[in-house]
Amino acid sequence: MTNEAMSPLRRRMIEDMTVRKFASKTQRDYVQRVKHFTAFLGRSPDTASFEDVRSYQLHLAASGAGVSTLNQSTATLRFFFRITLKRSDIIEHTTFIHEPRKLPVVLSPEEVARFLDAAPGLKYKAALSVAYGAGLRVSEVVALKVSDIDGKRMVIRVEQGKGHKDRYVMLSPHLLELLRAWYKAARPQGWLFPGLKPASPMTTRQLTRACHAAARMADIGKRVSPHTLRHSFATHLLEQNIDIRVIQVLLGHAKLDTTALYTRVATKTIRGVMSPLEHIARKFNETKPPA
Repeated sequence: MTNEAMSPLRRRMIEDMTVRKFASKTQRDYVQRVKHFTAFLGRSPDTASFEDVRSYQLHLAASGAGVSTLNQSTATLRFFFRITLKRSDIIEHTTFIHEPRKLPVVLSPEEVARFLDAAPGLKYKAALSVAYGAGLRVSEVVALKVSDIDGKRMVIRVEQGKGHKDRYVMLSPHLLELLRAWYKAARPQGWLFPGLKPASPMTTRQLTRACHAAARMADIGKRVSPHTLRHSFATHLLEQNIDIRVIQVLLGHAKLDTTALYTRVATKTIRGVMSPLEHIARKFNETKPPA
């Protein structure tokens, strides 16, 4: 949409998001959700009342929207009314829905090896190997530049990851060798994994499709996404007894509680802990006199 066709209200909301350094995707999502609310309302959203917002939320819930969708809509409307319209009274009674945290899907090391071998081509094998080998988010993988790979220091620089934070992550010798093979074959300039147009990076959608194709080819029955590789990275490090705070830094988690979730799926760690029952049984058997 051109600036001439954009309403002053939408332009102001975009400006409010821009000055707060919202990511482009977040801005598009927020605008789209306000458009959806406007279509439901049937008039300009700046005329809405609290009852209108409440009716809209009931409409979303009745239409089968999930917890994530409901919470995203709440976040959007809170921003729109509190920041852009300066009408905090509208949203002070809106609440987020607590969604029980589910355990992530994790691949075994053997499944990861099969999965990567089944990737559709060197480009996708290298990109998916970065997701697993460095624990990156899919958005971070596609945003990598050739200059982010530091073979001398054996690190990868992640610029402006989630939360607009930079960090360094590990670069293993095997991953470096694979990335060098990809560079030698394609000679990418700028973006490490260019998209259909060399001037643009690969999209997250492209990488997700390649991920699904690799899972099918590897005959993996689990529901696999690029984020599954990140989950697997963290879990496998934990099973190697790597300190959880180190894993937190590598993943770029702001809170340790988020990283601690992986203690619930690190099966090798769980199996390595002696049950109190086993401890008592061994002690009892050791002290029990012969029959």
